[in-house]
Amino acid sequence: MSELATLSHITHDNLVHLIGGCVDGPRRMLVYEYMDNGNLAQNLLDNKTTLLSSWEVRKGIALGIAAGLAYLHEEIHPRIVHRDIKPTNILLDLDLRPKISDFGLSKFFPDDITHITTRVAGTLGYLAPEYAISGHLTRKLDVYSFGALLLEIVSGKKVVDFDQTLGEQYFLVERAWKLYKSDRLVQLVDPVLMKDDGNVEEAERFLRVALLCLQQKSILRPTMSAALKMMNATTASDEGGGVVVEIMEPGLIGDFMAVKIGRRQQDNKQQSSTTTTTTEGAASVL
Repeated sequence: MSELATLSHITHDNLVHLIGGCVDGPRRMLVYEYMDNGNLAQNLLDNKTTLLSSWEVRKGIALGIAAGLAYLHEEIHPRIVHRDIKPTNILLDLDLRPKISDFGLSKFFPDDITHITTRVAGTLGYLAPEYAISGHLTRKLDVYSFGALLLEIVSGKKVVDFDQTLGEQYFLVERAWKLYKSDRLVQLVDPVLMKDDGNVEEAERFLRVALLCLQQKSILRPTMSAALKMMNATTASDEGGGVVVEIMEPGLIGDFMAVKIGRRQQDNKQQSSTTTTTTEGAASVL
């Protein structure tokens, strides 16, 4: 019902098109347009198909996802927070155009509300720390999730994986930050994309945008329209609006314990459906 309510009144080239549905007792079904190339995870992270071996294709996917989220966050009323942006929820059509899908966890956001306190839902690795711990939901959750997804698109690596060599869990966000701090961020670019120096330079810029979206303090993260503008920039000056943009340390939830603690606190306070109005500074990185 949540998905029907969300998708029944919105349309965008980068959102999956809902054809119809049935809610009749135990018979519940949603019918979407057919997506010829499955989802992003299948093609990029699981089977590593050759469909995404071109930088131009991956760039188009990243820009399309950003455009879809900017539409949800800024162009419709009420605003919509998706809450579960990840590779399996990005579908690819015949032309490899990305479509954001699975709005089962999405929340409507009235214009006069700055955040909603709700039960934590989503996927580890894509959860913004402030939301995972406190349940305070803003549009910056989707921005954080997009940052993690953008790292995956450029690097071809999973945001959370197990390193067989080291015998421990691998966090892509942590790896990206270390490389950025040592001025070696280019090493994170997927080797299959490093055929052209121009592509590598642009790919590295996308990684910097991803890190901006992943900053621990949500107020520092750009809006999705700002992130889209930076990715579309043609020069370094355009990327930062003529100003050097400092990237602060990203937030990272390394295990489920913090999430469980946050959920327990929410349950104790019985805040699962409470909406709260606060004053939050507007974030701008341009």
